[in-house]
Amino acid sequence: MMLKIKLKKVLKMMGIGLLVLVLLGVGYVYWLLGQPQFGKLPSEEALKRFEKSPQFKNGVFDNTNPTPALTEGVSYFQVIKEFFFTKKERNVPTQKIPTKKIDLLHLSADEEVFVWFGHSSYFIQKEGIKILVDPVFSGNASPVKFTTKSFAGSDAYTVEDFPEIDYLFISHDHWDHLDYETVLKLKSKVKKVITGLGVGEHFKFWGYDSLKINELDWHEKLDLQENISVTATQGRHFSGRGLKRNTSLWVSFVLKTKNKTLFLGGDSGYDTHFKEIGYKYGPFDLAILECGQYDQKWKYIHMMPEEVVQAGFDLKAVKIIPVHFSKFALANHPWDESIIRYSTEAKNRKQTFIAPFIGEKINLNDSATYESKFWEEVR
Repeated sequence: MMLKIKLKKVLKMMGIGLLVLVLLGVGYVYWLLGQPQFGKLPSEEALKRFEKSPQFKNGVFDNTNPTPALTEGVSYFQVIKEFFFTKKERNVPTQKIPTKKIDLLHLSADEEVFVWFGHSSYFIQKEGIKILVDPVFSGNASPVKFTTKSFAGSDAYTVEDFPEIDYLFISHDHWDHLDYETVLKLKSKVKKVITGLGVGEHFKFWGYDSLKINELDWHEKLDLQENISVTATQGRHFSGRGLKRNTSLWVSFVLKTKNKTLFLGGDSGYDTHFKEIGYKYGPFDLAILECGQYDQKWKYIHMMPEEVVQAGFDLKAVKIIPVHFSKFALANHPWDESIIRYSTEAKNRKQTFIAPFIGEKINLNDSATYESKFWEEVR
């Protein structure tokens, strides 16, 4: 009898302990979601503007064609189980990523250059203007510092290495494209922010002057300077920094200058929009396309490497720079698989491409294929 009573007490105490842990966990999540790095949901005034957008339906933004987050027949449980418990084969490099570094502060004004910083962060100087795209220099792509860390060696640059930025382009508000710590440090250097509808709410919350922020809908054009314009174009993806998805719009960019037209692609699954953009705004002298962090389990929101090649042809691009790899492990494929698969397919189909070192200065007017093969130095 006494044993039964003691057992009941133990079970009761275990139940209370479990309840306390659950409450602590819920409390931590609630506290975390209230931290400033999560940004801000749209105001009522912003929502009124969104309602004029063809992309805004039932209170959220949507893709042109149906775009499930996961491939048919795949569950979130399967994805979580694979990501956290399945052995990953070389999805993180075992050595430091070899990089280069140039003096960005003293570039000649007449140089026309591209510099990649790993993943989807890059710098363009064209016709005297300086553009920075999706910068992430904090060392991680997550609201929690100890998770989703950048690969060793990939953080060759810091915010202090940058000159004044004429235009900061942000493709969407995911953590690996919009980094709270980085954009805070950049605040005094940025003249204008250009992004999709809704993303400006984060910047205003973080102290950016609203007059500096330009939010664009798909196919909305903004004149930057004489003979230089940017048009926001579509992608096939999603957005969100917290629990609610698609409260802001994901975009790619068409940058048109006096003598060149560039496509600056954000994250996107493969779809008919690449051909539509190529027809409406192309041909492109250069297309910068995501290549990495893919999986057949989420094939609608990220391209397979071979699809990147096809997207380049759809866009009528003279040459391609593949990005979105070599800094973070956001999928289970080997860290260098994307660039190997892409370059193999590109060579087979005779597509001109540039695959530089992180931090290397590339002349935008070079016309030949260049493949640094830095990934072969990491084994």
